[in-house]
Amino acid sequence: MAFGLKRQELNEWKRKVSDGEIAFITHYWYDPRFPDCQTVTKVGCINLQKLTVWGEKYGLKPEWIDFRKDYPHYDLLGEKQIIILKQEGYTDHIRRFHLTKEFC
Repeated sequence: MAFGLKRQELNEWKRKVSDGEIAFITHYWYDPRFPDCQTVTKVGCINLQKLTVWGEKYGLKPEWIDFRKDYPHYDLLGEKQIIILKQEGYTDHIRRFHLTKEFC
């Protein structure tokens, strides 16, 4: 379940993914499989080759791509999430969701 997102933000992420851009969206999240994680960052792109090459830069495997709902994406959690957000220049996501204190 996703929380803390505006419809406009989600629609913009979907548009970028569908247009072949590498797109980031972070939101509060609950999944019983990851009880210590309170947020997730989804990094998506409809161009699977582009998404795979992007993921390889961070040690992400192609088999980790989530193909649900026509928006292929990686789910970033915990410390890896913070590291990638910093390196990609999304410090606003880190501040908005208070990620410096969260590690899985």
